[in-house]
Amino acid sequence: MGQEFFVKSADLESKVRQLLPSQGGLGAGFDLSASTQIVPIVDLTESAEGSDVRADLQTALSLNACTSYIVNNATLTLVSNTGYFRVFGTALSTASTGLKFEVTDGVTTKRLREFQFPTGTNPIALSYDFVVFLEAGHSLVGFSGGTTATLNGTTRQIADIDGNLVNP
Repeated sequence: MGQEFFVKSADLESKVRQLLPSQGGLGAGFDLSASTQIVPIVDLTESAEGSDVRADLQTALSLNACTSYIVNNATLTLVSNTGYFRVFGTALSTASTGLKFEVTDGVTTKRLREFQFPTGTNPIALSYDFVVFLEAGHSLVGFSGGTTATLNGTTRQIADIDGNLVNP
């Protein structure tokens, strides 16, 4: 039989309250305890959360989960839903025309990525792959400043606004 010890730690108590809100944290009159006895633990977290798919598989691409786009000599709203989105593709240009991604709420605009190309005869292609978070009322916009500059890519929602992963 193992020995039992009582543990007094504000950090551990705070973590228990955070992880177990439905249990009211530790509650009144309860202490954390530790034991020298070995107890096997089975982690059922994924099943309890309702997800048995690995996180890397939840970010997979599929026919219905992806939205393709081409932005050429225009400004195009790529995503206007809330949540976390993966944005990836290729920026292609043969001139110094700019290509960029911005987030806007209709009043304020913030540039996320911008590509500048030197003027030349050979096309230059640059890959991009990033994740963006959009709050309510925010949109992701792609911009191409001319016919010689193109953003060609795909968006995929990977999590909702609360961070819950979205299966493909």
